[in-house]
Parts: sequence; C-alpha cells; structure tokens
Amino acid sequence: MPSSKKNKSSRALREARSAMTSRRSKPWGTVAAVVAVLVFAAGIFGYVYNQHSENQAREARLAQWTPSSENKDPSTQIPGVVVQEYKEGQHVSPAQRVAYDKNPPFGGPHDGFWAACNGVVYDNPVRTENLVHSLEHGAVWIAYDPEKVRGAALDTLRRKAEGQPFMVMSPYPGLGQPISLQSWGHQLKLESADDERIDQFVRSLRRNQYTYPETGATCNALGPGQFDPDNPPPFDPTPPGPDAVPMTGSGAAGGRGGMDEPEGGR
Repeated sequence: MPSSKKNKSSRALREARSAMTSRRSKPWGTVAAVVAVLVFAAGIFGYVYNQHSENQAREARLAQWTPSSENKDPSTQIPGVVVQEYKEGQHVSPAQRVAYDKNPPFGGPHDGFWAACNGVVYDNPVRTENLVHSLEHGAVWIAYDPEKVRGAALDTLRRKAEGQPFMVMSPYPGLGQPISLQSWGHQLKLESADDERIDQFVRSLRRNQYTYPETGATCNALGPGQFDPDNPPPFDPTPPGPDAVPMTGSGAAGGRGGMDEPEGGR
C-alpha cells in the first residue's frame, strides 16, 4: 500500500509538472521580432545594393561623356547639340537688354551680375541677361516651357538641378519646345524630361574647363542690390527695342568692374 501511494504521488507530481510546462507561453513574440528585424535588415541591404549597382551602371553609361584632355568636348557627339562661338566678358547694365540671336540664348553680352546657379530652381521666369552670365561661369541652365512641362516631367527636371553645383533651372515662356539645355556656347532642345541626352549634356559641359570662359568663377548668390535669388529680376517677354545691345556688344555699359569673383568668393 505505501508503495502504491508513493507511485500515485509521483505520477501526480509528473502530471502537474507536465501541465505547468504546457501552460507556459511559447516565445512567439520574440521570434516574430527577430524575424522582422532580419527581414528589415535584408530589405535595407537590398536597397543599398541596388542603389549602388544603379549608380555604377549610370556612371558606366556616362563615362564617355566625361571631359578629358583627349576628349575636351564630348557634347559634340550628342545628337542635336548646337555649338557656337561667343565673345566673353561683355557686360550690360541692369537697365539694358540684349538683342540675342538665339532663344533661349547661350552666349553673348550679358548682365554684369550672374544669376545664382548652385542648384537653384526658380519657380518664376528670370531675366535672361543674368542667366547668360551664369553660363559664362560654367553652369548648365535647364529652361522649360511652363505650358508644356508639368507634373511628373517637371519633378524629373527639378531632381536634375536642385541642390546640384553649377546647375540652374527656370521656366522660359514661349520656348517653342518643352525643354532647352544651355551651357556657354552650347544648346540642346528636347521633347522629354526622360531623354538620356540631358544627363549626357550635363556631364559633358557642367564646369568643363575646356568650354567655358571664366574657369574658377563662382555660382554663389550675390545678394540684394546685385542679384538676389529670393527676388530675382523678372523675365521680359517683349521683343528687345531698338536701343538693345547687339550681339557685337556695341553700347554695352556694364563694364567688367570686378563683378566676376573666383570660386570661394561671395
């Protein structure tokens, strides 16, 4: 009898322990958290890897458009690029206009003050004479027809200019085509913001030491009283009058006057 009671007691103890073990909660919350962290980490790694791969592929595609002593002006190989020689350093006063030979212009006489062009995107049209001076400093100007470029296309163009050194972008009413790219002495007109030639043009000509006159000049804002990017002089859509400065620069009243500053100036 004592042995039977002892066996029953042992069995009861084992059953109690088994019941307690079965009631013990499984660590599914911890497991789920660990899995979530691993999935998140894998996603981040995949994103970074894909971005790196895309950047490498993009650089490979643009390699042939990088200027060098052997290939000083790669843009001449871009279909549609117009190249023209212009005399540098012809400055007009803020009250003068220039009778430009191209629309938009990409060289010739220009205002003594340059438009701020370190990744500035202007929402409203800006005086052309100031923007042409920016080209003389090595900038690329993206002009677009506000009637033809909107929404996603406008956002695509903005990403190519905003915050990028020696890039400037502005609407240009009456452009004729949706998009026009300008650097000093170079122009390319396009229909689509997704055209691969935009990146080719920028890579070929932005601060290309072989193609713009004032190497080392700055694109920094000059400020109120000269050129204020927060209140820039407006674009004038009317045709230049008979008193406009011709492309020869005759009658230009701006002079040079120390208006061009090297990189690191104001």
